[in-house]
Amino acid sequence: MARRSYAAGLGLVHWLALALVLLLADQFSKILVLGSFQLGDSKTVSSFFNLVRVHNSGAAFSFLADASGWQRWFFTGLGLVAAVVIVWMLKNHAGQRLFGFALACILGGAVGNVIDRVLYGYVVDFLDFHWAGMHFPAFNVADSAISVGAACLILDELLRVRRGH
Repeated sequence: MARRSYAAGLGLVHWLALALVLLLADQFSKILVLGSFQLGDSKTVSSFFNLVRVHNSGAAFSFLADASGWQRWFFTGLGLVAAVVIVWMLKNHAGQRLFGFALACILGGAVGNVIDRVLYGYVVDFLDFHWAGMHFPAFNVADSAISVGAACLILDELLRVRRGH
């Protein structure tokens, strides 16, 4: 039993380390953007991709961005609660590779965006993809990690159901 607990602890450390790497990549990229771009600046990288500096005071796709300011603390609190729940889930399921990977991605991304909300009052977005005059909403490394994590959670559940567990 002690050996299993030790192995699970190592798994938890592994997933927390991945979340930390994603968090650091997110924050480093945002520092670069904040130091190189003014709000609203854009630099064309390719025919379908720009680097921009956008401030998102809302949630995904700027949901509630025009609210009166309460959303900053609401989404900060929501992100912190999610982080605590995710760490608890990682502790209890550290040996499940795809599930652990998914949760670690979501954790790193959620904490990255929480840090932005606390420091700046908004999330710094800078990746802008477009095609045929249509722009996908700008996003960042944290959003990418959360999206990959969510897709992996769905895949993990589909595989689990397929196995009959």
